[in-house]
Amino acid sequence: MLGWLYVGRLVLVTGVFLGAAFSVVGGSDDPQMALAAAVFGVGMLASGGSFLQTHVRGRSPGETFLYAHVLLDVLLATAIVDMTGGPTSTFTPLYILVIAEGALLLPLPGGVLMGGLATSLYFADIFLLHEELVRVNLAIVQIGLFAMVALATGFLGDRLRRAGIALGEVESELRQLRHDTGDILTNVTSGILTVDSAGRLVYLNPAGETLLGIDAERWIGTAVVTNLDEIAPGMGSLLRRSIEDGMPVRRYKTRARRNGEVITLGVSTAVLRREEGAPPSATAIFQDITESERVEALNRRTERLEAVAELSASLAHEIKNPLASIRSAVEQIASSRLGEEDRETLQKLVVAQSDRLSRLLSEFLEFSGLRMGQSEQLDLAELVRDCVTLVRQHPECGDGILVQVDGAEEPLLIPGDADLLHRAVFNLLLNAAQFSAPDGRVHVRLDRGPEKLPQEAKDVSRAVRLSVLDTGPGVPSDQIDRIFNPFFTTRTGGSGLGLSVVHRAVQVHGGVVLVGNSAGRGAEFVVYLPGPTAGEEVS
Repeated sequence: MLGWLYVGRLVLVTGVFLGAAFSVVGGSDDPQMALAAAVFGVGMLASGGSFLQTHVRGRSPGETFLYAHVLLDVLLATAIVDMTGGPTSTFTPLYILVIAEGALLLPLPGGVLMGGLATSLYFADIFLLHEELVRVNLAIVQIGLFAMVALATGFLGDRLRRAGIALGEVESELRQLRHDTGDILTNVTSGILTVDSAGRLVYLNPAGETLLGIDAERWIGTAVVTNLDEIAPGMGSLLRRSIEDGMPVRRYKTRARRNGEVITLGVSTAVLRREEGAPPSATAIFQDITESERVEALNRRTERLEAVAELSASLAHEIKNPLASIRSAVEQIASSRLGEEDRETLQKLVVAQSDRLSRLLSEFLEFSGLRMGQSEQLDLAELVRDCVTLVRQHPECGDGILVQVDGAEEPLLIPGDADLLHRAVFNLLLNAAQFSAPDGRVHVRLDRGPEKLPQEAKDVSRAVRLSVLDTGPGVPSDQIDRIFNPFFTTRTGGSGLGLSVVHRAVQVHGGVVLVGNSAGRGAEFVVYLPGPTAGEEVS
């Protein structure tokens, strides 16, 4: 703005000086020549010196500097108007420009002050020096116009200046944000790649160049989706699908070759939406997870080995006691001094302990061999009714135990392995009956899961709930976390594998089993299984 002010001032004073000079050359006796020369000289010196300060030396103009320039222009406008006829001068509108200048360069009070000064000088000039030429009505209108312009431009200039200051602050913050963002994207170890809706490369940071082994400058603005699939299979298709569906992908793994070595990349995408109607662009964020994959594989292997060691130790402990009893009995049977009755008792002990070992090994083989077979639509209500019938006929469920069933009257289809779920439900019901004996009660309830599922079951889709409540002693709080561990049991003669089978079978079906104690007496087991999909339900 100051640059245009210097130029405008120079053009004006030069024009006035040349006009006066031509009048003298043309033979006219111009008494204002000296004033025109003074105006020209002052204008040239002020504009040239100010240009040197603000544009050559780069110094920021202060408030005094701006006030001085506006005041100078007010005086120059008054001198030019006076030279060219006062109230009849064609340069009278210069006052409007000077008033606007003060409004734009100065604060609101300063702009109004300079507007009032310009109006006062014009009033003094036309009424004191050119009184004979004054048309009172016209002069009053002009002075009123100047005053109105001073107030209006002062207000607008103040608003414009405030907006300019705010815009400058925003631009400064934006530049800093771009600088910080650029530094972050340059130094981050994850690769960041952005393509537009047509699959053209928009941005690729240095880490991405290193991971993919490509030069960003070479590919900027060109379609790279197909090339990405060749470098890292699936990444280009992932970006294309994100753009077409408008949905980000959270987790994806692919492999890429870098310096002759195959690395694993973990990829996620983000969809960048534009203005309404415009197709989105997509950004892929990827990083080298080769080492973390190796560490995770080692951890899984270690966990499996630890589980096998723990299971083997538990199995050895369970086998050790029956073997010790069998060995002791056989040694005594071999003794010639043993009576017939004692011999018969020991023989029964050997058979009983052998049966126990056989049953233990059979249950262990059943547990270790649990696998999800062919999934099909099965009627969970019918399966529950069948398991209840078998439990009622089981030798360990006495006549005094009442097994009550609710909610299993109507068919309820769910996807699953019928044999595996049958074993799980049967073991769960039998466990409840064993702890409720004698003269206890087992309450079985089947229904659709509530709308608000427990936190542990929040990932079970369209959940179906099976609750089994017994009247046994309940589960001590310090044993709840161990209740599903293999070979953990609190029942005399139990193998500790029944509830482990339940947990394993439910888990492979994508469900969860929870345990707690009822408000009264007894334990409550709640199984959440994935329910039927739309169109598969039977009412």
